[in-house]
Amino acid sequence: MKHAQDQDTLYREAVDAFGPAMQRLARATEANAERQRDLVQDMHVAIWRSFAQFDGRCSLSTWVYRVTHNVAASHVDRETRRNRGAVTLDAIDQMPDGGSLSADLEQADALERLMAWIRRLKSPDRQIMTLYLEDLSAAEIAEITGLTPGAIATRISRLKTHLTKDFQEADNA
Repeated sequence: MKHAQDQDTLYREAVDAFGPAMQRLARATEANAERQRDLVQDMHVAIWRSFAQFDGRCSLSTWVYRVTHNVAASHVDRETRRNRGAVTLDAIDQMPDGGSLSADLEQADALERLMAWIRRLKSPDRQIMTLYLEDLSAAEIAEITGLTPGAIATRISRLKTHLTKDFQEADNA
């Protein structure tokens, strides 16, 4: 019985610490608001189940990010097979609070463009970019992904260059 209590305690700790990151990962992975909610639910179930095997050999953050990114990657694979690659963008489900409406719309548009851009990346790059946007260091991302910190830093640099180029081209079109 103690084991189940430990599992529940770890789960609550993980959700308290990483719940917002899970929401952001779901939004970066899935455009459809309903499927985003399903994805977050799947992440919660997977995290709770995974703590039955958690032995503490890695940090809680590494464990949670590995599990949630694996769930997100499986979701993308499943949706790709189901939709044969078709991705539709839904309207923004919530407007940011505060500021002028024009500035809020511009910020929401930029965020949605970023999320759409991330969703188009291949799985390893999507994972690296979403972890980078969570302010994880190259060393932390390397621990989660199994790549070297140098490889992570190089990919982040290339992805940022690619992002800048894509956004500039879109703005000039």
